[in-house]
Order: sequence, then structure tokens, then C-alpha cells
Amino acid sequence: MCYPVGFKQPLSGKVALITGGSRGLGLQIAEALGEYGAKVVLTARKQNELDEAKAHLEALGVETMIIRNDLTEYDTVEPMVQQIVDAWGQIDILVNNAGTTWGAKTEDHPLEAWQKVINLNLNGLFLVTQAVGKLSMLPRKSGRIVNVASVAGLQGNGMGMIPTLAYNTSKGGVVNLTRTLAAEWAPHGITVNSICPGYFPTKMTKGTLDYGMERILAATPLHRIGNDQDLKGLALLLSSDASAFMTGQNIAVDGGAMLI
Repeated sequence: MCYPVGFKQPLSGKVALITGGSRGLGLQIAEALGEYGAKVVLTARKQNELDEAKAHLEALGVETMIIRNDLTEYDTVEPMVQQIVDAWGQIDILVNNAGTTWGAKTEDHPLEAWQKVINLNLNGLFLVTQAVGKLSMLPRKSGRIVNVASVAGLQGNGMGMIPTLAYNTSKGGVVNLTRTLAAEWAPHGITVNSICPGYFPTKMTKGTLDYGMERILAATPLHRIGNDQDLKGLALLLSSDASAFMTGQNIAVDGGAMLI
């Protein structure tokens, strides 16, 4: 990474924790924050994917820590956060990206699958946010929390698409958690905002894209899906002091699909 003489990286000295950061949107956001000076901590369930992500980021010059963790193993969440604070002193930025989905008609939706989605997308997000607030951001009266919600949390399923009731419900919860927590923690110098992506090519969306790409493109004014650069600018904005007067916002990055 090359910068002009005198350029100060806006996230220099900051520590960013990114859940689900070993691939997909989480890794894209890690690249962006690292490029602008942050030290990044990635958590995910699969050690091999974490190892690959660490090697990738370090090749870009990003100081990286990895911790294998499953946010649905609730009693491990606070110790994980404490481990980061003990090692690097603080957590300045939390990106809540870890998530899962399940496609099924509501009348056939297994309860076990419903619980799996809610447990990670909402309960796990709550617990890691609570721990980061308690152990780092609230005592320091400073922090940026960026939740990765979804346009699915702002609307229902498109006609003819695979039904994803549990996913949409969980992301709707993230949208309102963002608003509610933003108001509660604003007096402590902590901002809370969410990114609501439309369709991006990830492992999680592969089945949906294979099934409904033509419908998705027809319903998207920019007539494309997201690429590996499209979340980076907003993630940087919400993680930096450039967004110091923004909180409680849920911002769609969807090629204009929410417009029609």
C-alpha cells in the first residue's frame, strides 16, 4: 500500500473486530479497514478459512489476529472479547458480519433451522456487541459499531424467490437493534449503524443467485449485483470519524433495488 507523503491513515492505531471475517463480505470489509491503518481481528468457525484470510491480509500489509469462535456457543463470546482486549488493549470498531440463512416455505420451515438462524444472526450479534461494549467501548467512551444487516430486513421476499422467513426476521431485528442501541449508547460516544447489502456473490447467496439471477437483475436499477469493492467505502465511512455525527442509520447498498 502506497500513500502520499504526509498522508495519515484515518484508522491508524485502531483495532477492528470483524465477526465472520474469514471470507465473503467480512473479508472485504477487513481489507478496507486494514488498508486504512486498522489492526484487524477476524473470528469465524473454520480454522482453515481463518488461516487463509490471515495470510491474505498480511500479504497486503495488514496486522491481523485470528480467533476460531462460534458465536452460538454463547459462553465463549465474552472470553473471546477479553482475549482481544488483553492482547491489543481495546476494540475501537466492531463489525457484526457473521450470519447464516435458510430457505424454506414457512409452513415447512423446521424449528431447528429457525433457531439456528436466530441464534447466530441475532443472539450471537447481541452477545458480542454486549461484551465489546462492556469490556472496551463503554469504559473508554468511544467506539464504532457496524452491523451487517440486509435489505431483507427492510422488506419482504420478492415474488418467485426462495422464501427466507427466519433470515428476513433476524435481519429486521438487527435493523431495529441498530436504532435502539444507537440511542442508548450515544451518550457514551459510541455510534451504531448498519449496512444493508442487496445481492452479493458469496457462499451464502450462491443458491439464491443460481435460482433467481434474472429476476434480481430485472429488479435492480443498476442492473448488476454487488462486487468485491462495493461495501468498502461505506464500511470505512461508518468505522471512522468521518461518520461521527451519524448514528442509528440503516443504509442500503443494493444497486437501487429498494427504489422500485
